[in-house]
Amino acid sequence: MKFAEFHAGQIIEAGPHLVTEAELVQFAKAYDPQWFHVDPALAAKGVFGGLIASGWYTTAIAMRLAVDAALAGSESFASPGLKYLKWPNPVRPGDSLRLVAEVLEARRSEKRPDTGILRWRWQLLNQHDLPALDLEGTTLFKLGAPG
Repeated sequence: MKFAEFHAGQIIEAGPHLVTEAELVQFAKAYDPQWFHVDPALAAKGVFGGLIASGWYTTAIAMRLAVDAALAGSESFASPGLKYLKWPNPVRPGDSLRLVAEVLEARRSEKRPDTGILRWRWQLLNQHDLPALDLEGTTLFKLGAPG
């Protein structure tokens, strides 16, 4: 999507993404190798009763879905960060995740009028509509001169 297509109140949905045990464990072994992400036998005895995904893997899934639904082919060039990031419910192998993104604000920067600023809230919901991720982020877009 182009920056001009975003507007406050807009809802963008993407997915689903099916979480496989192999992908969950592969990501965790590379980037977050804690026992409850990589060892099914130990995880079965843990608080969650089985493997759970790294929050960073969950966030990466949301990012992929956002790119597929809205950012691919756009003028997006960076993000200055997140206001908050939460993982309210664990992600497990077999979960089907979908992204629901709400545009909170889309405006030109006052300091840099060639830059668009998009504030949006992402929620990644599982097949039971329980949130696995909730964040508010900002994305920057390179625009032409106003006029």
